[in-house]
Amino acid sequence: MGGFGFRVAITLPRMDFRDEALDQLDLYWEQWRPRLDGLTDEEYFREPVPECWSVRRTGRGWEFDFAFPAPDPPPFTTIAWRLCHVADHVFAMRVSNHFGDGSYRIDHHDYPGSAAVALAHLDRQHGLWRDGIGSMPAERWTRPVGPAEGPHADRTYLTLVLHLNRELFHHGGEIALLRDLYRSAA
Repeated sequence: MGGFGFRVAITLPRMDFRDEALDQLDLYWEQWRPRLDGLTDEEYFREPVPECWSVRRTGRGWEFDFAFPAPDPPPFTTIAWRLCHVADHVFAMRVSNHFGDGSYRIDHHDYPGSAAVALAHLDRQHGLWRDGIGSMPAERWTRPVGPAEGPHADRTYLTLVLHLNRELFHHGGEIALLRDLYRSAA
C-alpha cells in the first residue's frame, strides 16, 4: 500500500532488449569510429607519460604489454594499447569464443604494428562481433554464455553484450580524449 492509501499497478511495455543493445552499439560506433580517421603512427604509439603500456615490436612480432594480475595502479596506456584491447580482447576473443573455433589467445604476437593496420583490424573485429550477435535468435540472448567467459559462465548473452558495449564506450572515450590532447599539443 502506498503512502496515499491506494495501490498503483504499472504495466511496462514489452521491450526487445536485443534490439536495444544492438541500437546502443550501433549508435556509439557510428558517432565514435569517424573520430579515428586520420590516426597516424606517431599518434598511435605516442607515450605521453613515462612507462606507458603499448604495443611493441619484439623478436617474435608485435606484442601487447600486459601483466596478470595488473599492477596497482595500472600503467597509463597508449592509443595503440587501447585500440588493440578493444579490437582483440573485447571483440576478437569473443568472436572466436562464441562464433568461431575458440582458438584466440591473448598472448599472441601479431598485434597491429601501425595505425592503419590497427584501424582495419578494429573495423574487421567489430564487424564480425556485430554480425555474430546480430544473427543470434532472440531466445539465445537470455541463455548463459558458457565456460568461454570463465567465472561469468552463468551470465546471459545480453549481459555480455552490454558489458562489451561498456568496454567500447569506456576505452573509446579514452582514445578520443588522447586524440584531442595530441591535437591540442601540436
